[in-house]
Order: sequence, then C-alpha cells, then structure tokens
Amino acid sequence: MHKIHNQSRIKHAPHTTGATIHWASQYDLMSRLLGMGVDRPNSKMVIELAKVKPGDKVLDVGCGTGSLTLTAQSYAGPGGKVYGIDAAPEMIEVAREKASRLGPQVVFKVGLIEQLAFPETIFDVVISRLAIHHLPNDLKPKGFAEILRILKPGGHLLIADFRPPANPILNHLASALVGSHMMQTDILRLPPMLASTGFVEVSSGPTRSAFLAFVSARKPVN
Repeated sequence: MHKIHNQSRIKHAPHTTGATIHWASQYDLMSRLLGMGVDRPNSKMVIELAKVKPGDKVLDVGCGTGSLTLTAQSYAGPGGKVYGIDAAPEMIEVAREKASRLGPQVVFKVGLIEQLAFPETIFDVVISRLAIHHLPNDLKPKGFAEILRILKPGGHLLIADFRPPANPILNHLASALVGSHMMQTDILRLPPMLASTGFVEVSSGPTRSAFLAFVSARKPVN
C-alpha cells in the first residue's frame, strides 16, 4: 500500500483499509495537468472504452474530484443517470462544487467499494480510474463482488489503472511524478480476480496513455 494520503480534516470519513487521498485541490490540479479533467482526452478515452451510451445508468467507483464522472454524464445524456462515490469527503465536496458549476445532475456520495450503498442490478456500467490500486489485495475481491452485485445482467465493468512502463526512462519519470509505490502496482494482475468473482468476458490491454492499461469485464446474463 502506498502512503500518498493524509488525515481527513472531516471527522466523518468512513473507515476502510484502503488508502484514501484527502488533498483534493492538489489532486484536481494534477489530474488536469495529466489530461484527466472533465471532457479531457484521458477522461473521454476511459468513457469510450467503457462504452457508455445515452440512457445508461453509470457508477464511478473512487471518483475523486469527479472529472471522469462528469464526463460519463455527457455520454449518458439527459436520459442517463451517473453517480460517483469516493471514500474521501474532501473529494466529494470538490466534485459537488464542480458539478454545481457545470450543471449536470450527477449524484456524488461518500462511499466505499466494499460496501456499495445501492440495490442489486441497477447499473449498466461501472467505471473506475486510478482507484483500485489503492486497495489491499484482500479488499479487492470484496469490492469486485459488490460491483458484480449492483450491475445489471450483462452490465459492463471498466477499470483503468497504472501499468508500470517497460521502458526504464518512462518508468523513472512516472515514479518521479506519482511515486515509486504506485509503479509497484500492475492492473494486469486483476483479470484472474475478476474471473474468480464471477465476471465473464474478462479482457485487458493497453490504452493511449503511456501509464494506464484497462481491464474490462461483464456480469453474466444468466
């Protein structure tokens, strides 16, 4: 587990064994610099990989300051509904402020992947960018089981997260930017966990980002 988090200034943050980032304003700035802002190239890439379409009901797990969530709403359109959850109240606070400026009716809530406060089988798509690497290995299966529970039959999960660059120069640059601890994670270790949880059509691969790969899976129809 990496340590790029600090103590919440809000007392009522939920308890989790996953790492939680509380420095929301700095995180938002870094995200924009990396092209991960609202409707920026990285955000659009992830939403397109997730195949979000008009009318979809979407959940963004570990939404941070909401940039990916708000991008998803632009793809789901007025007939869709998008939610974002994060363990850090500070992140949700910034996300709500951002949504109030931009206007879309996205719902942001403080919440944990291991205890999703939603009924069964209600979401068409679940997305998560740069969040799963915050979870210890014993927590990941619990989170994946919860995602499987709240997805509709045939629903789609798309995870975008770090893949350590093979090029040593890029790896050094990435480590300097985000910390060597993050470069010890590898999203391509996730497919066996998803398959054992009950997901089907599990696939993985690179993205246009030098530092991100994706894992895609579906909930069985029957």
